[in-house]
Amino acid sequence: METLKAGVKAPLFTLPATDGTSFSLGEALARGPVMLAFFKKSCPVCQYAFPLYERLYKAYGNRGVTLVGVSQNPKKETEAFAQSFGVTFPVLLDDTSTYPVSNAYGLTNVPTVFWISQDGKIEISSVGWSRKDFEAMGEKMAVAGKMPSARLIQAQEKIDDFRFG
Repeated sequence: METLKAGVKAPLFTLPATDGTSFSLGEALARGPVMLAFFKKSCPVCQYAFPLYERLYKAYGNRGVTLVGVSQNPKKETEAFAQSFGVTFPVLLDDTSTYPVSNAYGLTNVPTVFWISQDGKIEISSVGWSRKDFEAMGEKMAVAGKMPSARLIQAQEKIDDFRFG
């Protein structure tokens, strides 16, 4: 199976979050679009990308869109990753024995990020780090939140255009 592409209906799921709550994709989509960012703590590209995804969360919060991480690690390791890389947005825990959600989305590499429109269709499917996709998701977050676009990357920063996950 390959990673789900844009235009495909996103599989619905419910997963526990590190804070003890439960997250339902269906319930989140009832409120607006969702950005799902899958990761594994040992992945160097995830370590590179997640502080940048945190910038999206800080700029736009959950105004009009829900941003969640989906971890492929146990809770303690996931919490350590979030703390190490400054991740404050909600993080969900895929079952590490069978990875049902990761498999449903056809993950082959991490990070893999999906922008899911409110109608449940995947609009962006991004494997690895893609600056172009990151910027597109930032624009979508601004539109969804009815906010002006934020400058997420400063001119003097050296941020790669692409890193394979």
